[in-house]
Amino acid sequence: MNELVKSLPSPTLPGLHLPSVDTHKGWLFKWTNYLKGYQRRWFVLSNGLLSYYRTQAEMAHTCRGTIPLATAHIEVGDTCHLVLTSGGRSYHLKATSEGECQKWVSALQQAKANATLLMHHSDDSGDEVPVPQEDRTLTQGVLKTLASKLDDLSTCNELIGKHGAALQRSLSELEDLRGSTDSTDKVKAVNERATLFRITSNAMINACRDFVDVAESHSRRWQKALQHEREQRHHLEETIEQLAKQHNSLERAWRENPTSYTGVERSQEGDASDENDEAEFFDAMEDSPAFITVTATGNIDSPIHLSLSFSLQDTSGANHMQLRRTRRSRIPDKPNYSLNLWSIMKNCIGKDLSKIPMPVNFNEPLSMLQRLTEDLEYSELLDRAARCDSSLEQMCLVAAFSVSSYSTTVHRTAKPFNPLLGETYELDRLDEYGYRSICEQVSHHPPAAAHHVTSQRGWTLWQHITIDSKFRGKYISVVPLGNIHLQFHSSGNHYVWSKVTSTVHNIIVGKLWIDQSGDIDIVNTTTKDTCRLKFSPYSYFSREVPRKVTGVVEDREGTAHYILSGTWDDKIESAKIVDSSQGCGGSEGKQKTVYQTLPPKLLWKKYPLPENAENMHFFSSLALTLNEPEEGVAPTDSRLRPDQRLMEAGLWDEANSQKQRLEERQRLERKRRAQLIAITDFSLFRNKDTYVLSLGQDIEGYQPLWFEKRTDETGDNIFIYKGGYWEAKERQDWSQCPQIF
Repeated sequence: MNELVKSLPSPTLPGLHLPSVDTHKGWLFKWTNYLKGYQRRWFVLSNGLLSYYRTQAEMAHTCRGTIPLATAHIEVGDTCHLVLTSGGRSYHLKATSEGECQKWVSALQQAKANATLLMHHSDDSGDEVPVPQEDRTLTQGVLKTLASKLDDLSTCNELIGKHGAALQRSLSELEDLRGSTDSTDKVKAVNERATLFRITSNAMINACRDFVDVAESHSRRWQKALQHEREQRHHLEETIEQLAKQHNSLERAWRENPTSYTGVERSQEGDASDENDEAEFFDAMEDSPAFITVTATGNIDSPIHLSLSFSLQDTSGANHMQLRRTRRSRIPDKPNYSLNLWSIMKNCIGKDLSKIPMPVNFNEPLSMLQRLTEDLEYSELLDRAARCDSSLEQMCLVAAFSVSSYSTTVHRTAKPFNPLLGETYELDRLDEYGYRSICEQVSHHPPAAAHHVTSQRGWTLWQHITIDSKFRGKYISVVPLGNIHLQFHSSGNHYVWSKVTSTVHNIIVGKLWIDQSGDIDIVNTTTKDTCRLKFSPYSYFSREVPRKVTGVVEDREGTAHYILSGTWDDKIESAKIVDSSQGCGGSEGKQKTVYQTLPPKLLWKKYPLPENAENMHFFSSLALTLNEPEEGVAPTDSRLRPDQRLMEAGLWDEANSQKQRLEERQRLERKRRAQLIAITDFSLFRNKDTYVLSLGQDIEGYQPLWFEKRTDETGDNIFIYKGGYWEAKERQDWSQCPQIF
C-alpha cells in the first residue's frame, strides 16, 4: 500500500506560474432611474469585464449588463460612490461602506490595467510582433507541465492495469474456493486489492482533472493563435495560386499576340487617376477568372467610397478597369426639430394611421417596403438552414430568423413612409449575400405590400403583408396581417408564419419605447413540424427578462425536441431536449412540463449598431444602405421618392411640401380610377352584363405590375411574384411603369 501511494502523482503543478485572474464578486447598489433610485445588484468582475445581475442565481442564465473595463473611465465620488463611464454611458454605483468601496476601486483599476495590456497584446490585433520572452517562457512551462501530467496519466494507467488484473485473479480464486475454510483470507485479500484499485482510480481521476484544467486554461489562446495561422496560411496559398495563374495567363497571352495587350481602357464611373498612364495592363485568358482588389477607405465623411478592382478575365476582347462603389456607412445626422405632438394626435384617436396625413417629423427616411426588406439583415441564418439535414434543426434556425427581424426595432420608434400605390423597392445583393429582393405596394386602402426574395444559396421567401395600425391615445398598435412563406430548394420544406403586434408607448408624455408581443406559430407544411414562439409583453411589475422570447420545437407527433430562449433584441439560443417530466405549479390546475436539456447553443446574435447610430435614426448597417442611390432601378423605386430623399438630407420643411404634393397627386389619381370604374359599371349595367374586376385588381382599379393574386398551396389568397422585373431591369425597359413621383 505504501509503495503504491509513493508511486502516485503529486496533485500539485510543479514549475507552472500562471498569472493571477482579476476576479471580484459582491453586492453593489446601481442607479436605475428616478422612480426606483438605487437598486441592489450582484456584480462580478472577471477577465476585464464587470457584469451585474439581479441575484446570484441569475448568473447561470441572465446577465443584466456588461461593462468592458479596457475602455472605461473610473471615477471615485464621495460617500462610497463611484462612476464608470464606457461607450458614452455612465454607471453610478454605491458600496455599503468606505472599505468595501476601496476594495472595488482597487480591483477595478487592476482589472482595467490588465485588460488594457491584453488589448495591446491581443492575438486579434493582427500585428506581426515577436513573441515576448515572458510568453515564450510561460508557454514552455505549460508544455512541460502537460508533459509531466501525461507521464502521471501513463503511470496511473499502468497501475490500474496491474491492480485490475490482480483483482480479477482474486475474484476468480474466491469463486473457486466458495464454501472452503480459506475463503476468509481470500476475501481479505480481495478487499485489499479492491482498495488499491480504488486509490489508483482516484489518482487517475485527479491526474486527468489536473491535465484538463491546465489544458483548458490555455486552450482558448492557443486556438485563437492556431486559427489565425490557418487563416493566414490559407490566404497566402490563395494569393500565390492567383498570382501563378495570372502569371501563366499573361505569359501565354503575350506570346500569342504581344502587340494587342498594351494600354488600359478606363471605366467612365468615377474619376480615375492619371498618374500611371505609362503602366501596362494585360488581359488574362478565359481560364483564369482571378481578380486583384484594392479597397480605398478614405475619410468617413467623403461622399464616395470606391474599391478598385482590376479584372484579369477577358470577357469582351478589350482590356477594362472596373470601379465598384462600396456600400455607405453613414447618413446625415438627424436634425433636432421641435413639434407640438398633441396638436396633431388629439384628432387621430381610434383612427387608422395610414389614412392620416402626418408630417415627416414622425417618420424615418425609409419606406415600409424598405423596412420589409430589412428583415433580410440576418439572411445567413437561412443560408445555414438550407444546409441542414435535420428538419428540426432547420426549424430552429428559421425560428431564430423570424425573431431577428425585430432586433432593429428596439430603438426605432419613428414611422416609416407609407408607400405610394405602385411604389417598388429592389435590393440586389447577389454578389455579397447571394440573394435579390423585390417589393411592390399592391394596395393603398388597406395598405398592402408584396415581397419576393430568391437566393442562390438554396431558399426562396415571399410574403403579402397588410398593415393595420390604430392610435389609442397613450400608444400606437401596429398589427401586420398576412403570412410569410419560406421554401428550401433541396429539401422542399415549406415554412409558414406570421408576425406579432408592435406597440409604441408614451405617445403623448414620456420617452417613446417599443414592445413586441404575441405568438408566432411556425409550421413546416411539408413535415408538419411546428414551433410556437411566445413574445412576452413588458410589464413594470414582472421580474422576467424584458423582451423575452421562448419557444418549443415539436415534430408532427407533438414530441418536443428543442427549447428556444432569448430576447428579440439580442440573441436566441437552442437547447436539445433529452428528457421531460410533469411538474407542478401550472395555472388553472394544469401541470407544467419540465424539460431536461443539453447546454444551449447560440443560434443568432444581434450585430452591434454602427458608430453614431443614435444620430442616424438608430439605423443598422444594412438600413444605412437601403436608401443609397442606385443606377438602373425602376422609376417607381423608393430611393427616388423626393420627400424621403429630402428628409434623409435634413431638409424637413422641403420634405413636408413634397410629401403633401405626392399625397394629393395620389388622391387625384385614385378619384380618376374610381370614375373610370363607375363609367364602366354604368355602361355594363345598361348592357345587362355583370362587371367583374380582373384577377389581382383591387377596388381602386389598380393592377400591380410585378405581382399577381393567386391561391397558394396553403390556401392563402395572396399576391405572388409573376416575374419580369429583373429582365426589365437588364433591358432598362421601364415603359410600363407609372409616373408616381
